[in-house]
Amino acid sequence: MTADDPLPSWRDGASKQVIRDFVGRVTGADGSGVVPAEERIAVFDNDGTLWCEKPMPIQLDFILRRLVVMAEQDPALRTRQPWQAAYTRDYDWLNTVITDHYRGDDSGVKVFAVGVLTAFADITVEEFEAQADRFLRTTDHPTLGREYLTCSYAPMIELLDYLGANGFHNYIVSGGGRDFMRPISLDVYGVPRQRVIGSSASLAWTSDGRGGTLLHKPELDVLVDGPEKPVQIWNRVGRRPLLAAGNSNGDIPMLQFAEQPDRPSLRLLLRHDDAAREFDYVAGAEQALELADANHWTVVSIEKDWATVFPSLPDQVG
Repeated sequence: MTADDPLPSWRDGASKQVIRDFVGRVTGADGSGVVPAEERIAVFDNDGTLWCEKPMPIQLDFILRRLVVMAEQDPALRTRQPWQAAYTRDYDWLNTVITDHYRGDDSGVKVFAVGVLTAFADITVEEFEAQADRFLRTTDHPTLGREYLTCSYAPMIELLDYLGANGFHNYIVSGGGRDFMRPISLDVYGVPRQRVIGSSASLAWTSDGRGGTLLHKPELDVLVDGPEKPVQIWNRVGRRPLLAAGNSNGDIPMLQFAEQPDRPSLRLLLRHDDAAREFDYVAGAEQALELADANHWTVVSIEKDWATVFPSLPDQVG
């Protein structure tokens, strides 16, 4: 990132120019009125927007490994979903659950949620975060030849840095687990943990004479997806965002929520269309792509708009 080009991983073109023009309007660099710093809110989905979500979301891999351990310990679970899918590596069932969710059918999600909530019941918040942090820093992506922690998108990290340098407050707003993302959000994205908004299990506090203990309960607190994204943004931030970025149908309400007729606004929809460097798919994003033109959203093509997809690995530098 340089003063002349704060987005070096973005190819010169319409998407890059739209972003720079938007920041110019917000900061008054184009001669227009300056938007106060406290109103400069930007919100980003995580899976598929800030880091890779194929062949499965990263947190799903984390969860499946725990479900396999449970099935190994209790054979009766091997005939029940989602333990059966995890134990037999039936990834088609899991992908169907995700795709159906983004198409409006949550029957599979409800079944899967029971397993997830059971898998981490009665674990302390500190131990859960330690497990998530260890997993993200030591586990390899199954096809990309890099650790999960390096599967974030270099252009999006540059965008976060660019916005931060221009007075924006960046938030992650994800259907993924809040406590799964928090341990690494600052290191990877420069987003402090208190600005991570995500799905969560209910918690229970008990006194133990040493500050108390917070435990995960086997019940859902909130699933931050679809209409729940604007609700949680307002609950946590108390403002509409100026910028929203997503990649799926579940991000549509958040993108719509960022429309501000009296303020500059920018909606970015990431399109996965680069099979050579990442993945090529539209499943779960069909409606969002159809709405992009009518809602004046900027569709960012990985293939056309990004010169680089992932950060350089240590042995690639120099």
